Amino acid sequence: MITMVMIIAMRLNFISNSENARWIALVVVCLAQLMSIVDATIVNVALPSIQRSLAFSQADLTWVINGYLISYGSFLLLAGRLGDLIGRRRTFLAGIALFTCASALCGVADNQTLLIAARFVQGLGGAGATSAIMAIIAVEFQLPRERARAMSVYMLVVSCGGSLGLLAGGVITQALSWHWIFFVNVPVGVATFLLARVWVKENAAPGIGRDVDAAGPVLVTAAMLLGTYAIVTSSTYGWGSGHTLGFGALAVVLLAAFVALEARLANPIMPLRIFRVPGLASSNAIRGLLFVGMYATYFIGVLYLQHVRHYGVLHTGLAFLPQTLCMAALSLRATPSLMRRFGPRPLIVTGLSACAGGLALLLSLGAHTSYAEAMLPAYLLVGVGAALSMTPLLTIAMAHVAPADAGMASGIVNTSLQLSGAIGVAVLGTVATSRTHALLAGGVSPGAALLGGYHLAFVVAVCCAAAAVLVSLVVIRERGTAAVPATTPQPAPATPVPSSSSVPSR
Repeated sequence: MITMVMIIAMRLNFISNSENARWIALVVVCLAQLMSIVDATIVNVALPSIQRSLAFSQADLTWVINGYLISYGSFLLLAGRLGDLIGRRRTFLAGIALFTCASALCGVADNQTLLIAARFVQGLGGAGATSAIMAIIAVEFQLPRERARAMSVYMLVVSCGGSLGLLAGGVITQALSWHWIFFVNVPVGVATFLLARVWVKENAAPGIGRDVDAAGPVLVTAAMLLGTYAIVTSSTYGWGSGHTLGFGALAVVLLAAFVALEARLANPIMPLRIFRVPGLASSNAIRGLLFVGMYATYFIGVLYLQHVRHYGVLHTGLAFLPQTLCMAALSLRATPSLMRRFGPRPLIVTGLSACAGGLALLLSLGAHTSYAEAMLPAYLLVGVGAALSMTPLLTIAMAHVAPADAGMASGIVNTSLQLSGAIGVAVLGTVATSRTHALLAGGVSPGAALLGGYHLAFVVAVCCAAAAVLVSLVVIRERGTAAVPATTPQPAPATPVPSSSSVPSR
């Protein structure tokens, strides 16, 4: 397969200046995003097999997930800025190479330490690759209409990746072994690397310079690492524990020191002017609330199907296909056309309202509720809402970002989404667990207690989606952002890796 990819890459090099080159570059960078998304869900499915094979305890098993999540989230900001300074293509290639090598190392791991360490390295590679994807797309697609079409292709990849990971994880784990869920990344990573060398163009990078900001990267990476660690372990130690509050406070102190340092340097690694860009902060807040709500469909929804309805792995993956297909169908054509006609605000408000309505339907789930009765219409509504709202929100976030700061802004958006996803998983898991334990202590049956915990998590998700609607009504007022400026890139939402061990099972 590697030889065939090399032959294709050399053959394509003869027509790399053609009009089709930009669209092939889009496919290449989306392939990297697909690999990252699939890896997020495919590992969750294989956790029981990994636990049996390497004799993980339940507590240590979470680090197979959290190791990737912490390194990925902590490195996104720095990776995005490095893309601006040394080249986004170079950063993308380095990230793909590191992710691919770490995947092979995960596959051959025969002990707990090696697997967890390889997952940390895999997260670093994933951050390096995905932090630059939307900035690369923006360079290739300058016109608003073309960029809308490119974003629709990207949203198709994002919407299909999660379900594909669930299905592929079940098939591969059952047919072969858990080792192969990592090995499948190797040929895909090699192909992506080789094709990117041919098709992806480099940006004009000024370089780091002699007066390099050495302390800034250390401070921001340490702050993000400690903050992400505090969030993802909060479900184990509790939100009010000294562990969570201590690491969270230390992360805030380091972040404050980083801001103070960057404000007084002539050549900072991360110029603070980026935070004054109109729409960047507000759209981040809205997407953060939306992601917390949406993770209830995947995270709590999977737990409900498996622990209450006793679905198998493949059956669970198929249950999410209607939502995936709905998002894909709308993202390809409808959303770009509607945004050009009506502007982003009506689509965002409508989409967020649909998500809130879909999540509200999940409150009716019972121990014997049929899939078609509640989950199917709920997932269809969430799919419609996500398809309508995500692209306009990304457009607003980056509508006024200077091209030279595209990678940094993309890293900021990716980091905010990564942290909001991690917070969502931790909050939903903690809320469901606490409610379940309280009901059990009150004499409620285990099945009813488990269902009660999931219901409370869905309530939190509905509240977050409703809050996103209210915030969007207040802060998104102008129709003028409907057209995307020709020099502006779109950032890619990061895909947090939820830990299925946060909520008790039967």
